[in-house]
Amino acid sequence: MDRVDRAILAHLMKDGRLANTELADLVGLSPSPCLRRVRNLENSGVIMGYHAAVAPAAIGRGFQVLLQVEMALQDRATIEAFEAGIARIDEVVECRRMFGQPDYLIWIATADLDAYERLYMDKITNLAGVARTNSQFTMKTVKTSAGLGSVR
Repeated sequence: MDRVDRAILAHLMKDGRLANTELADLVGLSPSPCLRRVRNLENSGVIMGYHAAVAPAAIGRGFQVLLQVEMALQDRATIEAFEAGIARIDEVVECRRMFGQPDYLIWIATADLDAYERLYMDKITNLAGVARTNSQFTMKTVKTSAGLGSVR
């Protein structure tokens, strides 16, 4: 990856809707080579997709929770069952398996505290291997970094 590829990525991270001609102008290429580079970045997995940044409250997901989960069992079957269960929960925005404690950090977005409690009691507590949890509620989002993989 060279300076031009990095410039392409920087511009697309700021505005993924840039037309190829605009992007080419910004990075100093003609449209065809620019498009080839973008396609190469997509095909190689550097660009993982294009997404709209949506206000969580506008879609009924304004209540955000960071859930820490510690597992009772660490065997492969339990871990795989837990992760498959988490993957099926729509309200789970992001889940990361960690080294050390807690075992998982999970970002959850629901409409409100009542919706979170229902999700927690009906789904989270029924997942395989869960020993302990700790819920932390977002007071204010100070910064998010769009475009850096699945960082919320």
